[in-house]
Amino acid sequence: MTVPAQPLRPPSRLLLALEVRTLPELGSFVASWPLLAAMTPAGDGHPVLVLPGLVTSDRATLPLRSFLRSKGYTAHGWELGRNYGPLPDVERRMIDRVKELVDTHGRTVSIVGWSLGGIYARQLAKMMPERVRTVITLGSPFNGDPRATNAWRLYEYTSGCKVDERDNHMGGSISQSPSVPTTAIYSRSDGICAWQSCMENELPHTENIEVEASHCGLGHHPAAVYAICDRLAQSEGEWKPFDRSGWKGLFFPDPKRPPRWN
Repeated sequence: MTVPAQPLRPPSRLLLALEVRTLPELGSFVASWPLLAAMTPAGDGHPVLVLPGLVTSDRATLPLRSFLRSKGYTAHGWELGRNYGPLPDVERRMIDRVKELVDTHGRTVSIVGWSLGGIYARQLAKMMPERVRTVITLGSPFNGDPRATNAWRLYEYTSGCKVDERDNHMGGSISQSPSVPTTAIYSRSDGICAWQSCMENELPHTENIEVEASHCGLGHHPAAVYAICDRLAQSEGEWKPFDRSGWKGLFFPDPKRPPRWN
């Protein structure tokens, strides 16, 4: 995509209030587990590192990691406690975590990152493309104005870093896409981040998948989980864009349709 010229704004208060959807979304994920298990392809056992969002921890990604393990992947948390931003030593420890997983399993690792975790995932892939198989981001605001979220002040408070200085951390420019296959999953009804800022640049190895979900529910929304499994199941070196034809069009809208949320 081309980043809009006009400044992006954070989602409205209405959309922020609608983030309470995350609880029924979790309930629908649990209820749909058997159906999802039957519909999603089996994994090939390669390691998947799942990175949590701002001020959350591996507890938040446990439902997703549990499902990925049930599909045959060796899914791992980041094991660094709560994500308070790029605190001293956190970036080095994430790099070491990727190296550890690759060395342990003898295979490249896929990285799934939720919100701020997705920004980390993209940066890690830029630094270690030979170790990263694919990247999947969930509502990660890497494009456009860094203040087009309802969480930028919290980020500055917990990390001690300014959002204007985020390009000064590992991996360089935040908006630049990794060289490995990269999928951005986003929601136009996201109440935390402006959805436009969560979309990948249009390149031969990148794509955007839209789902109808809250920001806080993207890690366990059934449609998002289906898309994650579909992307992870691709053979290494044989990446193709997501196919939303047929029944999938009911759950994965055309990203080029006119906006419905403001």
